[in-house]
Amino acid sequence: MAVQETVTGFAVAVVREDGRWRCGRLDDTTLTELDTAITELRKLRSTGAVFGLLAVDDEFFVIIRPSPGGAALFLSDAAAALDYDIAADVLDLLRAEAPDDDDDVVWPVGDLEILADVGMPEPELEVIVNEIELYPDEQLQMIAQRCGFADEYAAVLDEL
Repeated sequence: MAVQETVTGFAVAVVREDGRWRCGRLDDTTLTELDTAITELRKLRSTGAVFGLLAVDDEFFVIIRPSPGGAALFLSDAAAALDYDIAADVLDLLRAEAPDDDDDVVWPVGDLEILADVGMPEPELEVIVNEIELYPDEQLQMIAQRCGFADEYAAVLDEL
């Protein structure tokens, strides 16, 4: 696995409480350190849903949803673990293997129902992930739109 010197992208925390969505930016270290991302999301205590959306280097995205027993995780392409530490860490926590280097297919791994309770059923998430011509930020925008927090999400991205 190659260690990334500089990683571009963004990380957004999403909270749904009392029927309202709020989004906020997470520190850029969350793009490279899974433990940091989980810790930062756990600090956002809420009676409703809390999850993070990470778009990394226009290559893949990660959804992180803290839970009492750890964290539910979804990685849009397991092949990213060959080049990115955060993706490798996701696979480690999921006890999943990275695909062979010569695979040219997108291989999502993790909990496809991670956002089912907030409006993103498994089949729809699968369709979005398989839209390989889209960049991760575009895929996450589709997720935000479907779940109903597109405006709050876009406002955070506008500040970047």
